[in-house]
Amino acid sequence: MPGESVRFVVVGNPGNRRVTFFLDAVRAAGLPPARVLPWLDVLRGGAEFRPGETVRIDSPGEDPEVDAILRGVGDPARVEGTSRWYERFTEAVRGVADAAARTGCRLLDGPDDVATLFDKRLCHRVLSDAGVPVPPSPTSGARVPVRGWDDVRDLMAEHRMPRAFVKLAHGSSASGVLAVETAGLGRVRATTSVELTDQGLFNSLKVRRYTSESEVAALVDALAPDGLHIERWLPKASLHARVADLRVVVVAGRATHAVVRTSRSPMTNLHLGGARGDLALARAAVERAGGDWADALAVCERAAACFPDTLCVGVDLLPGIGWRRFAVGEVNAFGDLLPGLTGLAGGGAEGLDTYAAQVAAVHHTPAPDRREGSHRATA
Repeated sequence: MPGESVRFVVVGNPGNRRVTFFLDAVRAAGLPPARVLPWLDVLRGGAEFRPGETVRIDSPGEDPEVDAILRGVGDPARVEGTSRWYERFTEAVRGVADAAARTGCRLLDGPDDVATLFDKRLCHRVLSDAGVPVPPSPTSGARVPVRGWDDVRDLMAEHRMPRAFVKLAHGSSASGVLAVETAGLGRVRATTSVELTDQGLFNSLKVRRYTSESEVAALVDALAPDGLHIERWLPKASLHARVADLRVVVVAGRATHAVVRTSRSPMTNLHLGGARGDLALARAAVERAGGDWADALAVCERAAACFPDTLCVGVDLLPGIGWRRFAVGEVNAFGDLLPGLTGLAGGGAEGLDTYAAQVAAVHHTPAPDRREGSHRATA
């Protein structure tokens, strides 16, 4: 209830920056210090909560021991093992949810939502069925098996997709993503951060290009056992001769934070050489093209509404060339790591970072703003 003191417990990796930022936000709000329940403890023995706690599930990433339990491949830089990771992680999340329910705790991340968010094929189908604009995909809903390069090549040809993104179904942070271009007569090029070695597939911080079909086939064949998702490669708008997209954070149904990401490669992830762009320039480009910035944010809110049991998601919004049309590339369960970014004007989180906005949303339990004129009302 509004005004009551909230007691948070975070299921996460102690010392991880995500957890640290959230603990800082709780402290700054004047609330009792948040308790941290380590993922290692959950994976080894299950979760235990105290009555009345509010449970936040955070990323299990960036911890080698946790990664070894979830993926079973040993080296965190290895790409393989994401299907095993998915099975073990979603099982652990359901265990957390069951433990929270038995103790009468409030859970901020619904287990069914999490399971869908971490399967790109299922997430695509949910968004598409809800009328959210997404890139066309022959693998939406996991109805079409993709056993290797031959299937990818045939599906791209059948659906007239000379350019497509091939993604691990359960990947994140561009791990295992290939931007594939075909031009007939066996000409193929793939842009990716994956490095194929004699010891397996490894993530690197270097974006590289593979230019022979045999190389691309070897990559895709090695990735396929973990499950693949294919999407049409939509041409994106640009800022200063760099392709651009947006990460929009939606908290409690409202688009509260946004950052522009730009790159000279198809992947705009900041750890792969992408850079933060000028949000004011992007907004001006939308309005100069005759579009409405509020409509762009409304697309993200519609995407987030597909996951009603989850407090916060990060939506990857793809602006088409000309800045008039938008599609949702992905919805991320842990898409709130945007250090130093404060809230959008009119978004209800002005002056707050993404973590403080979530704490405020839980502490004050605001009612959704559906008044005429809000950017949700334009959806």
